[in-house]
Amino acid sequence: MGLPAIFAVAVMVAIVMVASPCAEAKTTIEPCSGSDSCPALLGYTLYADMKVSEVAALFAADPSALLAANALDFAAPGAAHRILPMGLFLRVPTACACADGVRKSVAVRYAARPADTLATVADVVFAGLASADQIRGANGLADADADAPLDAGQRLVVPLPCVCFNSSDSNLPAVYLSYVVQVGDTVPAIAAAYETTVTDIMNVNAMGSPVAAPGDILAIPLPACASSFPKTASDHGLLVANGTYALTAGNCVQCSCGPGNLNLYCTPASLSRSCPSTQCSNSNVLLGNASTHATSAGCNVSSCSYGGFVNGTITTLLNTGLQPTCPGNSCC
Repeated sequence: MGLPAIFAVAVMVAIVMVASPCAEAKTTIEPCSGSDSCPALLGYTLYADMKVSEVAALFAADPSALLAANALDFAAPGAAHRILPMGLFLRVPTACACADGVRKSVAVRYAARPADTLATVADVVFAGLASADQIRGANGLADADADAPLDAGQRLVVPLPCVCFNSSDSNLPAVYLSYVVQVGDTVPAIAAAYETTVTDIMNVNAMGSPVAAPGDILAIPLPACASSFPKTASDHGLLVANGTYALTAGNCVQCSCGPGNLNLYCTPASLSRSCPSTQCSNSNVLLGNASTHATSAGCNVSSCSYGGFVNGTITTLLNTGLQPTCPGNSCC
């Protein structure tokens, strides 16, 4: 496994300071140009009990998208107000943009609270995803002491690490997770947890050896389901990490990926009160469903799949095929 050569060459490792002047942490940086972005995930460990809506607000994310990225039920009553326990690890969705010649997430704006310092904002509130130096540089605070209290209400830009690498890994669709290495972590254990290999992680992060220190930020490729919607669709390029789902078409369609396979499977969602029709044309089959009809030649199967959200319309595709027998029928 590993990055295609054209992307592996582009990887460079930058050294940034975190926690204390004596501790250095590494993070993988992807040089870029242009104004494009890609979907990415931030690995975040809660520093306190927090509501879903609070975590979403902290990262300028949509609560429903946060629930979807963690395979949590968005339709449950009060889902956005669900309290998540301290220490819980979450995947936070973000748009990985190109800014200042490198990939990063630049959407977060944080309002300092009483007793906050640059160090506590970086290490506690954002759980090591940013360093005090990075926050200092992004806000023109060159002379600010990392341990000095900030003014309450002071607004800070918090740049967060992410990569795109063409949303692929070994020429297969992938979404990249920015993972902060914890005390006790090993690269083999991280690879096993995310169903990849040590070699792949080393290639993606340009590592000379399979060793990572606490505080290092690794880019972890997660297998994903890719869509093939037309460019006219507002959700063209939809990419969903394995084991998660995404809401699209104005929260009217839920597209899931795995587990078990990497084929995108879309069904009507119940989040929006008013949605366009999800019925396939010239049929009575609804999106995500199938109908069967036994014939002398076998079983005709018609299924309705999602084709993208175009000009406010949920595009559907009717697929037909012939199987030897219909589900539930046994051969005589």
